[in-house]
Amino acid sequence: MKSKKMNEMKGLGKFGYLVMGVLLIASSCKTNVATVNNRELDELQKIIAEVKAEYAPDSRVALFDVKANQTNGTYVLKGESNMVSAVNSLKQKLNAEKISFKDSIILLPSAEMERTSEGIIKISVANLRSAPSHSAELVTQAILGTPVKVYKKDGGWYYIQTPEAYLAWVDYGGVTPFTKNDLSTWKAADKVIYLETFGFAYEGANTKSQVVSDLVAGNVLEVLGEENGFYKVKYPHGKTGYIEQADAQPYEQWISGLQPSGETLVETSKTLMGIPYLWGGTSAKGVDCSGFTKTIFFLNGIILPRDASQQIHTGVEVDTERKFENLIPGDLLFFGRKATDSTSEKVIHVGMWIGNNKFIHAMGDVHISTMDRDAEDFDEYNYNRYLRTKRLINEEDSELIYLNKTNIYNK
Repeated sequence: MKSKKMNEMKGLGKFGYLVMGVLLIASSCKTNVATVNNRELDELQKIIAEVKAEYAPDSRVALFDVKANQTNGTYVLKGESNMVSAVNSLKQKLNAEKISFKDSIILLPSAEMERTSEGIIKISVANLRSAPSHSAELVTQAILGTPVKVYKKDGGWYYIQTPEAYLAWVDYGGVTPFTKNDLSTWKAADKVIYLETFGFAYEGANTKSQVVSDLVAGNVLEVLGEENGFYKVKYPHGKTGYIEQADAQPYEQWISGLQPSGETLVETSKTLMGIPYLWGGTSAKGVDCSGFTKTIFFLNGIILPRDASQQIHTGVEVDTERKFENLIPGDLLFFGRKATDSTSEKVIHVGMWIGNNKFIHAMGDVHISTMDRDAEDFDEYNYNRYLRTKRLINEEDSELIYLNKTNIYNK
């Protein structure tokens, strides 16, 4: 067959060779164009990765989910982000490289949530999940009165961001979307913070009246007045109730009286003794290891990053060699797998030093362990996976939020 074709071309003489040459050149041009396009697409993908690494290295606290597709010879940027600066940086870099593109990136909040892009957690403890489903992983919790950003909606679920920037999904029963004016009004209102580990709000100023809801330490509610030793309180969605004054304190009074120290942290930590371990838990209803330390510090006016692998990057390092005599109450101890030539360090667990060779942590439940190798209850398991200790108290750190220096709950 091949020789027949060649004979046919020979029969065409010079014209045949000319046609063959044109076909070969056209084929070569196509290959070159495809190569150029592939290189350009590779460069585009590289730029997207660079921007993501710069602006959203931790997907738990920053969203930059952007991809590039080629449609009819045009690069189309698709996906979503909650960071205008990251999207603008991407577009600037592509323009600098003279890469043409169509911008179809969705900036959050979505158009649906643009008016009500703020929100307040409206139940004692809201479970926040990795996806809009009750079967999805519990990644964290947020407690009553916590202001959040509301980015988008999927059915009965809202995608939100907590004050420590954690991103997750909460169902409609856990949050009340607010306008910016709503939030401003809420912040300006007088509020109380609930300080007992567990408790209840009632329909009337009487503990024998109908229960309105349960409450946990750290819940913040608008206060409408006082009656018979009770505060009349208002929930973010308008429901009202009464809580015993002995169990709460005016928020501004609480804030102004805070003097966090190792001693106050230890005192707070012991009120949570015996609470069961709960993956994703950050409340008196259940805590994981970092949720426990986060709760202790919050009740002393300091918001920590959510996870142990984030908390380890706060404060100043005070020990890496098990010189526990250098530790003071309130220091955070981190545990996990040390880095090797082939693997990176992995932070798995965190606890808080309480003095006398002991630390308190959530593992099974909240309990106290000892680093004293001669003690009967020596915690050999955690001793062997000890990484380092960080000190947060009285240390300035951009990763820590001090409630007496911010207006998260008030104006």
